[in-house]
Amino acid sequence: QVQLVESGGGLVQAGGSLRLSCVASGRISTNHWMAWFRQAPGKEREFVGAVSRSGGDAYYSDFIKGRFTISRDNAKNTMYLQMDSLKPEDTAVYYCAAKATAQGIAVIQFYDSWGQGTQVTVSS
Repeated sequence: QVQLVESGGGLVQAGGSLRLSCVASGRISTNHWMAWFRQAPGKEREFVGAVSRSGGDAYYSDFIKGRFTISRDNAKNTMYLQMDSLKPEDTAVYYCAAKATAQGIAVIQFYDSWGQGTQVTVSS
């Protein structure tokens, strides 16, 4: 069992930045892919981006590229989401997720461990 805890959310003005963290514990290992998803009010949860087991490769949704950066520090069992140039439409609860396979990195159903989420609110 893998436990994930997100932090770093908050209220920020449009154009600002936030850095989210996700600390993993339990049976987490470098075999786990880790990802960020988000869910805005009234919308389905959507893929933001994922980072490979080694942290050497990151994959992003098209609407994120160039503004967000995902990184991972396996020594600290922590994944980060650096969010720059934030827009009001980025307002959502951001969730950390982990899975042990490389299949379907953007598919919610393949992730078996989830954090409780952290709220990000971007004001205009």
